[in-house]
Amino acid sequence: MNPRPFRRAAVSLGIAVATLTAAVATPAYARPDHVVPAPAAVAASPVFAIVDGVARQVAVADRSELGRLGVSAANGPVDLLATSVNGRLAGDLRAANQRLLIAKGLPGGTGSLLRLRLAHPDMRAALARGESPLVAAAPTDDSATSVNAYDRFGRTVVLDAARVPQRPVLVVDVDTERALSAGLTLMREELGARGFDRAASARPASRASAAGVTASAGYWATKVDAVRLADDKEPWIKGAAEIYNLVAGFGLDGKVKVDLVQMPYLDHDGTTYYPNQLLVHFSSYKYNLADVVMMEDDGDTNYSALVKAIAGALLVIVDGGAYTPLVNAILDALPASWYTDDPDFVDAWYTLSTASSGRKYGAGANGWMDVSRYWVEQL
Repeated sequence: MNPRPFRRAAVSLGIAVATLTAAVATPAYARPDHVVPAPAAVAASPVFAIVDGVARQVAVADRSELGRLGVSAANGPVDLLATSVNGRLAGDLRAANQRLLIAKGLPGGTGSLLRLRLAHPDMRAALARGESPLVAAAPTDDSATSVNAYDRFGRTVVLDAARVPQRPVLVVDVDTERALSAGLTLMREELGARGFDRAASARPASRASAAGVTASAGYWATKVDAVRLADDKEPWIKGAAEIYNLVAGFGLDGKVKVDLVQMPYLDHDGTTYYPNQLLVHFSSYKYNLADVVMMEDDGDTNYSALVKAIAGALLVIVDGGAYTPLVNAILDALPASWYTDDPDFVDAWYTLSTASSGRKYGAGANGWMDVSRYWVEQL
């Protein structure tokens, strides 16, 4: 998935902040001012380096072994650590998986993240005819114009990233669904340990909140009726995205509250989804406002580094008696590389409230959400 050129997002975010300054308060962070390094200065993703090495190892595996893997992958993604392969390759895969867990900042008990899939459904026929497949790693750079694949002798074959090749291609990539689940668990634990309680799980207030909601009766929430991201014509080799949101506001104690909300259905750009999902819970907010930063795990997210960076940025924000937008603080905490090779930032929505309804376009101009106010009634 290729969600968003950062230059466009930065301009839109700057406009959004300037517009909101007069209406809300002077933000603690005037606008994200990330220095985007030149392409030659951007280091290769450690995750890609690991996955690329595995792709080459799989490509040069015994021909019958590769054939079995291809047949399995044609029917759906294959867990490489759960496959029956020779002892040496099995050991190499286990070692690569451990390096992958470290690169993504995940605990050792997360399990297998290495998977193998067929790059495109149209390749099934060629694979069924017995054509020898190429093996490639899923790239972390969606703007790449070519894809490096490996043949059965380990030689590099350069493919056009914009055109589906006629020869079948097996893709080694990260099980982002499992990685995201483990990563969000880790982030929630770390945020909780640092005092960033989840807004949705906080104790009900004993008084009416700033949104005018009595806790004994229920509370208002913002519901996503429909959501769509822009179509940026992602490469054929890329798989589905794993989208999640950082929802931030101020709790009744004046401290920043952060909730992590996953959108497991939002797989592709250019498609409208109708989830009817609650995104913002105003049950324990001091102000009738919250910000949303939409993120994507495209395989390379280091969750340990991400949560430490975000927590460090939010810890310095103090409630000054008026709502301060939190989007910029979160974006400033992200490494500059996340706006170039690593498409982890998707879009941002400033100051959603209990009155928010209708179509809301992201500040980065990459997507929109149709939202409505929703009353969550106590049982």
